[in-house]
Amino acid sequence: MSDLTPVLVVTPHPDDAEGGAGGSIVRWARQGRKVILVVCTKGDKGTSDRSLKPSDLINIREDEQRRAAEVMGVAELIFLGFPDQGLEDCSEFRERIVREIRRHQPGTVVTIDPYRRYIRHRDHAMCGRVTMDAIFPYARDHLSYPEHSEAGLEPHKVRELYLWGSEEPDAFVDISDTFTAKMDALYCHASQMKRPREEREARARERYSVFGRRIGVELAEPFKRIEINR
Repeated sequence: MSDLTPVLVVTPHPDDAEGGAGGSIVRWARQGRKVILVVCTKGDKGTSDRSLKPSDLINIREDEQRRAAEVMGVAELIFLGFPDQGLEDCSEFRERIVREIRRHQPGTVVTIDPYRRYIRHRDHAMCGRVTMDAIFPYARDHLSYPEHSEAGLEPHKVRELYLWGSEEPDAFVDISDTFTAKMDALYCHASQMKRPREEREARARERYSVFGRRIGVELAEPFKRIEINR
């Protein structure tokens, strides 16, 4: 029997999920799984254009994210609204992720690997780490955020976690038939895609072909997969 449990994708910024897991998101959606995309920040600082106000940038990024989510077949898009460069390992952020896990009861959670070494965006590390903590033990334990039970949200045990951007991937998802849709979604983020699509697509195809060969397909996205001890 195929897995039709929901997939909850937690991404730090608009465009991160498309770049890291877009082809897999499309694949899961086409398989009939409900995909929920949680965007943690407003993306209000990532520009070199000094004519743009943060409020304008927020509107641009949200509009681009909505169009990208539609391309990928995302069933529900959630903006948490934290400031760009402002994610912290704190109870407020963790509670928001736990709430979405309990609300949607996903079998699979997908987020960014928080353990890339050396220079990286702090929001990426915070997003991945807090999401992992939200999965275990917080979403599981009924005494964590008891106000959720009062709102009808029950504890939930996630079955598996997929981390994109891992330096040690061990799971590979065939995106041979969804690569074009991945790139379509990525280029919905026009304010961030400065490199010509043909150039970026060629480099991406070359990269994903390396992972594809590991499982005998044309193209594959790499992940670190963690099975949660239930």
